[in-house]
Amino acid sequence: MGNGWHVAPQATAETGWVARLFQSESATPEYQQLKFALHRQLLDRLNLEALSSIPGERARLEIRTALVRLVDQEKTPLSRTEKDRVIEEVLDEVFGLGPLEPLLQDSTISDILVTTPYLVYVERAGKLYRTPVQFKDNAHLLRIIEKIVAQVGRRVDESTPLVDARLPDGSRVNAAIPPVAVDGPLLSIRRFGRHALRPEDLVRSLTMTESMRQTLEYCVRARLNILISGGTGSGKTTLLNVLSSYISEDERIVTIEDAAELRLQQTHVARMETRPPNIEGTGAIRIRELVINALRMRPDRIIVGEVRGEEALDMLQAMNTGHDGSLTTIHANTPRDAVGRLEVMVGMSNANMGVRSIRQQVASAVDLFVQVSRFSDGSRKVTHVTEVTGMEGELVTLQDLFVFDKKGITEKGQVRGCFRATGIRPQFYERLASCGLALPSAVFESRQEVG
Repeated sequence: MGNGWHVAPQATAETGWVARLFQSESATPEYQQLKFALHRQLLDRLNLEALSSIPGERARLEIRTALVRLVDQEKTPLSRTEKDRVIEEVLDEVFGLGPLEPLLQDSTISDILVTTPYLVYVERAGKLYRTPVQFKDNAHLLRIIEKIVAQVGRRVDESTPLVDARLPDGSRVNAAIPPVAVDGPLLSIRRFGRHALRPEDLVRSLTMTESMRQTLEYCVRARLNILISGGTGSGKTTLLNVLSSYISEDERIVTIEDAAELRLQQTHVARMETRPPNIEGTGAIRIRELVINALRMRPDRIIVGEVRGEEALDMLQAMNTGHDGSLTTIHANTPRDAVGRLEVMVGMSNANMGVRSIRQQVASAVDLFVQVSRFSDGSRKVTHVTEVTGMEGELVTLQDLFVFDKKGITEKGQVRGCFRATGIRPQFYERLASCGLALPSAVFESRQEVG
């Protein structure tokens, strides 16, 4: 899921798909040359126009039959296993994303990172592993990138060398090509689990405690405005998906994202996505314009995948004008840093607001910050649940309700620490109670050791 949590056991480079790949000759130049020679021969013999009118499974079967004949005619001595493998890989070139297909089939992989055609890494359970997967050359890698972005109606070329896109399964794709990428095309794919994580999964994986989960559930149900903050890959989008599961089925939800990756379970969801400029450099639709448009769509909830610019002002104003229960994410290292980033982003909107006015907007709009962090062992944890209590002088005042204190690393390299409630009863406690959501007093005294 976004960004990328997978509740999976730790894996090593000798297990599963990695072992199968290391046992193959797919990294050798001779093997790559054979595969692409077969691919070229296949394209020379196929009637692509006729093939496009044939249903997918039947087309794949006919191409497999043609490939079997081509492989049988090949002078290079191949075993039956090798023939089957080369046939599957050529089929991946025709119907899929070539060398990436075996990685995309592995549900435990959360990130695929292509640094050069010959250097491909994956992340599993929070750890990076190098794979023997290779592309033939830069042109081959570029062809796969173009195939990805063409599926969602976007383009990448020298005039537009950066692109964000998504795969049919919702995975987020970022690509950079020359002249921006110095050593050749760069490709990053953020995978999402095939099954959406549930709140209890995060409790089980020690991402949060049951007390934290219950508090966040009640805050969502009571329509508090929540900002999830964290670094890159910390799991902000995943946590946003999880918290959104507490929204009632009878509410109208409008989602706004750069690349659509939220996977809400409710029925009444209106999804919007930004659009990049066209070839003339015009026609771009930014998040700010979508937020403004969302206000005219009669939303009960507005969920923005991430605020990173001038749209922060419109989001805060929406929260302040009756659109309670809004959710979004922001890049920040602490809740206090998140307040500072909001101030900077509102300033980018050229609204000519003083710092105090901006802080008053933040203090009245945001009810709760939820900070999530990724640790050295690959685990993600909710490190702060912090209430916004108002203004004191020139400052936005915050109080921590729950924190995670890191105490060290175990001999196995796992993070050791303690989730603890600070003992403070939040100001929104009465608001929860008025909604019939009274939290037990034990929630604010909870403590749980980890590691």
